[in-house]
Amino acid sequence: MNWLNNWFDDDFFNTDWMPSFQVNTTEPAVNVKEDDKQYTMEVAVPGLKKEFVRVDVNNDGELSVAIENKMEHKEEEPKDEKKEHYLRREFSYSNYQQNYVLPDDVDREKITAKVHDGILEIALPKVITDKDAEKNVRRINVA
Repeated sequence: MNWLNNWFDDDFFNTDWMPSFQVNTTEPAVNVKEDDKQYTMEVAVPGLKKEFVRVDVNNDGELSVAIENKMEHKEEEPKDEKKEHYLRREFSYSNYQQNYVLPDDVDREKITAKVHDGILEIALPKVITDKDAEKNVRRINVA
């Protein structure tokens, strides 16, 4: 049975032949929704304060989303004089900036953004065209 154990240990669970998929943790996940009135971008920013988020429309007409994590590193003595150190530390904070090409039908003057429950939500209202304005016309009966 020794050869069987060696085969399972050495070959079966050897993943060197498998492609490695590396997730870039510095880029937040982004969802984009559309309805007849607007596009909505949802950017995952868990734990981030709105003060660290900047949303602009740049000179090229692109939507620029920047997240600056201004975490200050301070070394302070614990009040109870107990010395602690990390055995493992995986939290990392980095800055992020991405430009998005906006569709032609976005009203760039009416874009809004808010951070709520770890989601940066950017509302991109669509431009109301003459054809759309006609749909909103309501005839009022004269009595």
